[in-house]
Amino acid sequence: MTLRERFPCSRRTVLTAAAALPLTAAAAADTGGPARFPSTERYFPRQGSDGHRTLAYDLRLAYDPERAWLDGHARIEAVAVERTGRIALDLAKLKVGSVELDGEAVAFHRRDGKILITAPRELAPAQPFALDVRYSGRPAPVHTSFGPIGWDRTGDDHDGTLVASQPVGAPSWFPCNDRPDDKAAYTFTVTVPRGHQVLANGTLQDHRELDDGTARWTYHHPGPMAPYLAAVYTGRFLHTTVPDGHAPVPVRNAYPADLAEEARHDLARQPEMLRAFTELFGPYPFEAYGAVVVDAELAEPVENQTLSVFGSNHMDGQRGSETLVAHEIAHQWFGNSVGLSDWQHIWLNEGFATYAEWLWSEHIDEDDADTLAREAWADLAGRRQTLRIADPGHRHLFDDRIYVRGACTLHALRLAVGDDRFFTVLRSWHEVHRGGSADTEMFLRHAERVAGRPLGDLLHPWLYEKALPALLATP
Repeated sequence: MTLRERFPCSRRTVLTAAAALPLTAAAAADTGGPARFPSTERYFPRQGSDGHRTLAYDLRLAYDPERAWLDGHARIEAVAVERTGRIALDLAKLKVGSVELDGEAVAFHRRDGKILITAPRELAPAQPFALDVRYSGRPAPVHTSFGPIGWDRTGDDHDGTLVASQPVGAPSWFPCNDRPDDKAAYTFTVTVPRGHQVLANGTLQDHRELDDGTARWTYHHPGPMAPYLAAVYTGRFLHTTVPDGHAPVPVRNAYPADLAEEARHDLARQPEMLRAFTELFGPYPFEAYGAVVVDAELAEPVENQTLSVFGSNHMDGQRGSETLVAHEIAHQWFGNSVGLSDWQHIWLNEGFATYAEWLWSEHIDEDDADTLAREAWADLAGRRQTLRIADPGHRHLFDDRIYVRGACTLHALRLAVGDDRFFTVLRSWHEVHRGGSADTEMFLRHAERVAGRPLGDLLHPWLYEKALPALLATP
């Protein structure tokens, strides 16, 4: 089975239509527009915890590719949200050896993919605490309705690894508060056999060869970053480093040796993309960027924070997947920096990144966004309209209609308010919510403030109704 089959969450795969949601009027007051259809429950209520917020993860990992064995020590700094005597973490199949709370061994038990930790004394609201969790085992993907996701092995000899965790695969390899709105700083210290390499989010802080035949790599990313965007890749790679000054931040790419020529060509315009999107969306939000090409086929690339992952099938030496290169870079602003309060708002990630594909096409003097939007609209019009993209249902997160209709929604806004105000909406949306989490209603209120006019009648049908609205004529 290829990883294309094991990670099937494709934005081009149309899934079964979502059931209709009941009409509510809960969100109409802010904009004065028609009633919305907001979900009142989280899409994955078993994931994550409301009881604490994470400040930092320090993940110390040793991986043996021959045995596919991981020994882990996760130090988690967090703060209690409410008075509680129990702390819950997500961890899928790996065995927990011990847990310490503020340096003291504490009782814990496992249930339904959780580590339930009993504190010897109640934690007060806003009280900081630190957990040390030691664990081990053979990490493997989490099985979900989208297919297996999370940690997996790569290469014909299975001596490499990748992480692609969207939306709930992070617990496949480390204990975490697996919520898209629980963002933290990360440090990764990973030991592998000498001759193997490690890549992770952020920037390399240290690399040293050890006397026991292993090598230790340390990366740090101040974030803030959601657990599903954390990633570690191991294996054997060649590297390209973009010269200083060619991009707003350092750019480093890694790829298998047999794909070096194709990858260098297909990723060569990343610096230009970063410059173009910085002009359109505002300053790049993190300290570095790069891409990893793994020795496996993937259904789609994944926008892991600061370090997107592509499959070998995305590198053809002819830039056949260049729109996806642009898509994953745009996610660093929209989806990673401005994250989601919950998964029902995924159009804010995917609609924005899809629209960035069209803006990149404009930038390189190919089809303009208006042409691409109208082509996309015509395609949508020929298909069943069964989704409300602002609340599609958790089984439909990766339906391509969310991506394309989300991008058309943004184009409808652009046509209505004009380029100056439209791009001011995008830049200020990122500026206001950089490093945070947001939802659809927040975006609608923000767009109305910047545009200086009500937008409910325009945007409500695109987001909260099934029927496909018409696009305005081009001014």
